[in-house]
Amino acid sequence: MKDPKKPGGEPLKVAVAGLGTVGAGVLKLLAANRATIAARAGREIVVTAVSARNRDKDRGVSLDGVAWFDDPVAMAKEADADVIVELVGGSNGPAKASVEAAIDAGRAVVTANKALLAHHGSALAARAEAKATPLAFEAAVAGGIPVVKGLKDGLAANRIDRVVGILNGTCNYILTTMRETGRDFDDVLADAQALGYAEADPSFDIDGIDAAHKLAILTSLAFGTEIDFGNVHVEGIRHITALDISYAEELGYRIKLLGIARRTDTGIEQRVHPCMVPKASAIASVEGVYNAVIVEGDAVGQVAFRGRGAGEGPTASAVVADLIDIAAGRASAPPLGVPAALQAKAEPAQMAEHIGSYYVRLSVVDKPGVFAAIATALGAEDVSMESVLQHGRHPDGPVAVVLTIHETTEGAFMRALDRMRHVDGVLDQPRAIRIEAV
Repeated sequence: MKDPKKPGGEPLKVAVAGLGTVGAGVLKLLAANRATIAARAGREIVVTAVSARNRDKDRGVSLDGVAWFDDPVAMAKEADADVIVELVGGSNGPAKASVEAAIDAGRAVVTANKALLAHHGSALAARAEAKATPLAFEAAVAGGIPVVKGLKDGLAANRIDRVVGILNGTCNYILTTMRETGRDFDDVLADAQALGYAEADPSFDIDGIDAAHKLAILTSLAFGTEIDFGNVHVEGIRHITALDISYAEELGYRIKLLGIARRTDTGIEQRVHPCMVPKASAIASVEGVYNAVIVEGDAVGQVAFRGRGAGEGPTASAVVADLIDIAAGRASAPPLGVPAALQAKAEPAQMAEHIGSYYVRLSVVDKPGVFAAIATALGAEDVSMESVLQHGRHPDGPVAVVLTIHETTEGAFMRALDRMRHVDGVLDQPRAIRIEAV
């Protein structure tokens, strides 16, 4: 077998595991841009084998002359291929087994599987380095946005201090549509599912897990640490209401689900949660299904990446870009940018030590003494109010009151929030959203 790390006249042979939206998109893109891809790769890239569950499904692309494998692991071991493209999905099972089998056979691997990398990426990177074979995954983070190569190559000379991103297009679509229409979460989620932007079971997206997988990978690339998904603080957007979005607009903010990785004095902070960001910030203007990643380096300053984070075209674009790098011999660097032996074990910063500002929405009985009790609850934890917002009065019923809180530690704020919950006259659970300067 020809060494896939060295360019030459012979075609690069590729086997694709998984022929869903992205897999079919890869085959279509390789066919549609065949000449351009060959020119940039220095040789042709040809698909020699595929693996999928259903042989009879029409995928809109010819599979004539392509070997078919029912088992992706068998394909990884036996196919006439230099590169295995893993698009099966999932953190374990056939996806993990096929990638391991491909690496062990000395084949290059391209994957779009963020869950696999978030859970096993450091081990797989070390395995690939030991076999001196490429492991590429541009498509695993932010779809067609070249942020993986940006961190590994373009920003390699920088000490990265912070990475902030809108990493899930489903959540960004929902929050954007809620703001534009005034509709509430459940209604917009159903709309997103009907349009194909959200899965039938949307939990991975709306509960922040998908974004957390991607953030764990970005953190490793940015800081030269082992991937540490277990220490990502994760919150989703289920509790965000149209009322919160309206108040955010009035206060000069927009609500975004952000993934944030940051160096602190006590360790690496990794968190995914809804944030209020200033409307004037670049990330506030990223709407709909678009993703964005902002990287802050000591030499370059702030660099922004923006584009479609999912879908057939953008993800296929990233997969094929990795294949071109392999064909051209540009994929020999350590998969995570730093050799596995030199990766530090990340010291996680504790969420209770995070310092930030907060938005709080309360439902209170409009009667004397309630505000004084709320102020006392905050003061007991050395937490202070920056502003108070209330529209009108309702002596016979509950009113919505919004507070913004000066910078404080997360631990102190959460204790103060619990104290407010027990104040006589405060109804329901107070709703809090972190305010983030981006």
